[in-house]
Amino acid sequence: ARRGAAAAFGRPVGFHFDLAKADVIVSLDSDLLVSGPGAVRHAGDFAARRRLAADAPAMNRLYVAEATPSPTGTMADHRLPLRPSAFPQLVLAIAAAAARDLLASRGRALVVAGDALPAEAHALVHAINGALGAAGETVVYSEPSEVDPVDSAASLAELAADLRAGAVDVLIVSGVNPVYDAPPELDFATALNNPVTRRFHHGLYADETAELCQWHVPAAHFLESWGDARAADGSVCLTQPLIEPLYGGKSLVELLAAAAGQADTSGLDLLRAQWTALSDADFRRALHDGFVPGAEPAALVADPLTGAATAAVALGSMAPTAEFELALRPDSSVLDGRFANNGWLQELPKPITKLTWDNVLLLSPTTAESLSVDNEQLVEVTAGGRSVVAPAWILPGQPDGVATLHLGYGRRRAGKVADGTGVDANLLKAAGGGWNVAGVTLTPTRGSYPLACTQGHYSIDDWLAEESTEAERRHLVREASLEEYRRNPKFALDYEHEGLDVTQSFAPGHEYKGYAWGMTIDLGACTGCNACVTACQAENNIPVVGKDQVRRGREMHWIRIDRYFKGGLDAPESIVSQPLLCMQCEQAPCETVCPVAATVHSDEGLNDMVYNRCVGTRYCSNNCPYKVRRFNFLLYQDWKTPQFALQRNPDVSVRSRGVMEKCTYCVQRINRARITAEKESRKIADGEVRTACQQACPSHAITFGDLNDAASAVTASKHDPRNYGLLSELGTRPRTTYLAIVRNPNPELLG
Repeated sequence: ARRGAAAAFGRPVGFHFDLAKADVIVSLDSDLLVSGPGAVRHAGDFAARRRLAADAPAMNRLYVAEATPSPTGTMADHRLPLRPSAFPQLVLAIAAAAARDLLASRGRALVVAGDALPAEAHALVHAINGALGAAGETVVYSEPSEVDPVDSAASLAELAADLRAGAVDVLIVSGVNPVYDAPPELDFATALNNPVTRRFHHGLYADETAELCQWHVPAAHFLESWGDARAADGSVCLTQPLIEPLYGGKSLVELLAAAAGQADTSGLDLLRAQWTALSDADFRRALHDGFVPGAEPAALVADPLTGAATAAVALGSMAPTAEFELALRPDSSVLDGRFANNGWLQELPKPITKLTWDNVLLLSPTTAESLSVDNEQLVEVTAGGRSVVAPAWILPGQPDGVATLHLGYGRRRAGKVADGTGVDANLLKAAGGGWNVAGVTLTPTRGSYPLACTQGHYSIDDWLAEESTEAERRHLVREASLEEYRRNPKFALDYEHEGLDVTQSFAPGHEYKGYAWGMTIDLGACTGCNACVTACQAENNIPVVGKDQVRRGREMHWIRIDRYFKGGLDAPESIVSQPLLCMQCEQAPCETVCPVAATVHSDEGLNDMVYNRCVGTRYCSNNCPYKVRRFNFLLYQDWKTPQFALQRNPDVSVRSRGVMEKCTYCVQRINRARITAEKESRKIADGEVRTACQQACPSHAITFGDLNDAASAVTASKHDPRNYGLLSELGTRPRTTYLAIVRNPNPELLG
């Protein structure tokens, strides 16, 4: 991307996107709503343009072409699975005759190129955006954030050559791990391990690179450090520590200051010295707000056509291949491996595959059938004379002839959580570190490797097809086109069972005179990014259970995100995500079967759990149609390591083995707000209580509040014509409901 921008403008240029202004977006192998710089902002801006309120702007349209299914692809109005080698031709086709939909939205259109595309494709995409009038509107150009914006791959190769030649006396390595993830042709381990260079490693872990350095300086975590940084849009942010360094680590600025002879200068003093132009009051304000006003670079007005012709010629020589291709991609949880030793992230189910604790070789159903490969079967992948053996996983929506393997696994010195987990995909990188590898050989073996997947526990045989079929039959996820919605705004209610009075029950009703808490989840805004899952885990002291327990169906997450394929597994029309947490049923099946009244209904409509009463019969879980209750089969909590006590939320009890647990709408936050309101002799205001999942959601898909407040946001959301209850025909009357998906397909492409 950096080289492509420099080629397009004849100089290094920074850029970022403004999706709030985009009516039509074309994403070319870019997971821009979930991954990379600005993803949180992108998700919020994109979802705001999917709202269907009367005062909302016109609904946007998203086209996605991708080499492997991604969360951004699940949000697309039109999705095209495409081989990596075919993307240059697609970019050329758009440049030669931009799609009518793009031209009709001139000034409000945007084309985004993913990191895996070649530099020439990035250069031509800049020219396309220039021709569409996107510059200064949906894409903003500025001076680059880097002080010295060089070609990273070329710079690393230059360093390796200098190390081999003995031309480096002292090397300081900070926050990177080139011995593990540098392109294999550099053989960085041999280059680094020379007798001349004095090598200092600075990092959170003594990793694979630290192993070959004479000195290791423990790094302070960024939450323990003072510093500053530039955000994706160029704005300057000030960082301050939440706690003192637990292990005596030093930040990078402190290390560099020590190297410059200022060993006794603190990180705060260094930061303050950097920002002497700010008064003390302005400095404190910048710390409070998190950014320095006016420090962002000015927008540039530049002509992106400088390198367009050269880029087009280069792309024209890149012909699609008919051979097997390998797409290497950063992992959605551990990225390039830097987060591999984080148990929360290892156990976080991957978007779409729902796998945990491993990386796999993703294959389309057609490709798997041609190779006679099943799930979990080991496949030898050979590229450039190097081989890796990885377990296969069949994924609908994957392009035929393309295998995807995610980076970040196969670590040797990451820590006890990550060591030995998965396979090292870096060994297969193309020359220069490219993420797309052509001419790959796939050879099935007789061996297999057990994988831990969180979707499919309760199904038999072909569970992938069965779950999607059942989801469609029961209308779990409801969607329509924008045109269908305009004709029938209440389309989501057309699936309700006629003649069935779901309000009837043997249980007496209850009048909620105070608060009545409820929630809605907008499936049209949910990207399935997993932010809510991890936020809930952090807020509610939910333990990590490990791969073996996940394989047994004993994962403990209080929120799961189900994934369904619509329209067949070979070539699904769409992939949808549906977060599932305790529905807080008004007529809760779990409450009637508990022999010790451990699960009870509160006066505010919550389905509470009394841990001290629970004796672990699990009747409630058996009787829950949503399967959102979790049971501590073993002692998953570490009570001995003192640092873990600091990690836990003191407002939430820490459960031991033998009790059932589940979501309670972050009742501790409700109670905190209640205490504050009672002290001030008032009611809890709308928006004063935000659940952890709601607070973390980048697309603002979750709305929570008091249903007895006629003016609350959640009440308005419940009155949305798209609102429906999951499995409402069972008479459970869930307090958590969903807003159906509305997509905006191009009428010219329907069918």
